[in-house]
Amino acid sequence: MENNNASLKVVLITGASSGIGLAAAELLAEKKGYRVFGTSRTQTESSIPGVEFACLDLNKPESINECIKTIHEQTGGIDVLINNAGLGLTGPAEETPLEEAEKIFQTNFFGTCRMINQVLPIMRNQGSGRIINVTSIAGYMGLPYRGYYSSTKAALANISEAFRMETKSFGIKVSCLAPGDIATDIASRRYDTPAHGDSPYHSSYAPALSLMNEQVSSGMAPRKVAEKIFQIMQSQNPKPHYTIGGFQEKLAVQLKKFIPGKWYEKMLMNYYKL
Repeated sequence: MENNNASLKVVLITGASSGIGLAAAELLAEKKGYRVFGTSRTQTESSIPGVEFACLDLNKPESINECIKTIHEQTGGIDVLINNAGLGLTGPAEETPLEEAEKIFQTNFFGTCRMINQVLPIMRNQGSGRIINVTSIAGYMGLPYRGYYSSTKAALANISEAFRMETKSFGIKVSCLAPGDIATDIASRRYDTPAHGDSPYHSSYAPALSLMNEQVSSGMAPRKVAEKIFQIMQSQNPKPHYTIGGFQEKLAVQLKKFIPGKWYEKMLMNYYKL
């Protein structure tokens, strides 16, 4: 995990201007031995002591290339990549505009894969590296009215397993961390498919959307997730997958492994009052 060209381990965190990314940047800046870079689509000046910021748009390959190139030139290496940046999306699968679904896949999945692809040659040359992909407990199940979002996180979790096995011989360790509901501002930045009164889904989607917003507002503090990220970074033999969240959220992940699919579906439908 050591950077051969510096005494400090270089950590790159995407989406560090708010939420989990901000909490992780603040936590690592408090620790000794790290040089922390955060990214944002618009922010280039850091308001966090000990954190340097770089501009990054995951929807633009040239932005990803420039971000990695600039940091590599400044530091000589990248020891830890924390892929946290992402978008939210809600709505009935039938009524969600496919261009919005494509946009969220470009950011949450393909943009993250491009980040990994750009960092891997650097880590391979170092003979070491850590990659932590922030997925979601929603990725373990096809949640109603969050189907496209769930799908992006499920896809990211699966490709992470492939990256993990393919790069292990190079000294690179890949893990996923799936949080449940976290008290962030993601609701203000996601696309919500309008709950039109004449929609056949209106009577169930509108209350479900309110429930989702309540869950985020009362969710776990981002600092808790940041502490889990740091714990994974410190592990000599990190697991492929980690979860963090409330009791019911983590229980839902485990139940899907053991109860019949129809029972699990009924449980989710009852929860969302479908």
